[in-house]
Amino acid sequence: MARYTGPVWKKSRRLGISLTGTGKELEKRPYAPGQHGPNQRTKLSEYGLQLQEKQKLRFMYGLNERQFRTLFNKAAKLKGVHGENFMILLESRLDNIVYRLGLARTRRQARQLVNHGHILVDGSRVDIPSYLVQPGQTISVREKSRKLTIIQESIEANAFVPEYLTFNADNLEGTYSRYPERSELPAEINEALIVEWYSR
Repeated sequence: MARYTGPVWKKSRRLGISLTGTGKELEKRPYAPGQHGPNQRTKLSEYGLQLQEKQKLRFMYGLNERQFRTLFNKAAKLKGVHGENFMILLESRLDNIVYRLGLARTRRQARQLVNHGHILVDGSRVDIPSYLVQPGQTISVREKSRKLTIIQESIEANAFVPEYLTFNADNLEGTYSRYPERSELPAEINEALIVEWYSR
């Protein structure tokens, strides 16, 4: 199944979650799209709830189904809580770290920066968005790419970098200090439902 590249705002409203991370999609109309407006009362079944939760997380991180499932299976082999491990692996993807450092305004933008070879990990160019960054590794912007408008605008707009990352805006370099704790990951996701979905 291909990665979703359609209208993000409509998808955000359908799932009731901001997929761009800005929250703007839900400000004006915080209900699902459709001609009946906010009065669409449909109660989801357990299956529907599990599927919705899976789709929320998949679209949030911008993965296709195969990538999502592969990472989910990888998380199952780690010690600890499966769902939490899965969330931590998603958060450790290079495209996500680039986004969290504020080098891009959206994960989609971050994925492009990585794809086009603008990002270095420990000084070496890595152009694979799904590359899993390990704690202690340093992420930086290639010297030639530092003046890119997309990066400059993102840095100016971004005021928040999570505590599990350190970032130096002067030399556009950040370190993945440690794995995030569950409390630092998206609170609007119930990962237990996703584990249930795949365990059916």
